[in-house]
Amino acid sequence: MSFAMKYEEMRELLAKSLKPSRYQHSLGVAETAVFLAERFGIDREQAQVAGLLHDCAREFPNEDLIQEAEKRQIAVEPVEKQMPLLLHAYVGAHLVVEKYGVNDKAVEQAIWRHTVGGAQMTELDKIIWFADMIEPQRDYPGVEKLRELSKTASLDEMMLAGLTQSIAFVLQKGGLIHPDTVIARNEILLNR
Repeated sequence: MSFAMKYEEMRELLAKSLKPSRYQHSLGVAETAVFLAERFGIDREQAQVAGLLHDCAREFPNEDLIQEAEKRQIAVEPVEKQMPLLLHAYVGAHLVVEKYGVNDKAVEQAIWRHTVGGAQMTELDKIIWFADMIEPQRDYPGVEKLRELSKTASLDEMMLAGLTQSIAFVLQKGGLIHPDTVIARNEILLNR
């Protein structure tokens, strides 16, 4: 694990790259990730950096994300072609190395997985995924229940509730469910 920049330098660079509301969201995810990391005994610095930079590729407009992904030789599957916004996670996992000097595979993977989850998620992956869902600026039906779980439930119980709520929301809207989200939820249920 190594970071070429200090955390404050990353913050300054990110602030110049994102619109103010997205930057504030990123600070909220970093703060929430630190809380969860401390609660579950996970490396605080990794959680803070992954939380801060999880949306770093949101500097690119949605319509440019397919091109940015292809430029980095990231496979663009049919679901991502339909919903290019999802690609910001994968592009971001590359951007943290290219632009922010992060040399930490665990942080890269947590950023890669922060939108749709995936198979065999690590504790850091789960913390960043969940922190993104409950950071202080989030406001949607059910967020307070998830915030309460973050204080009392196990990491897998939190994830199961979050994934279930996320899938239900997308189904209600008639949207596509990413296969990695289903895999992440099913693994938790199979390992209970």
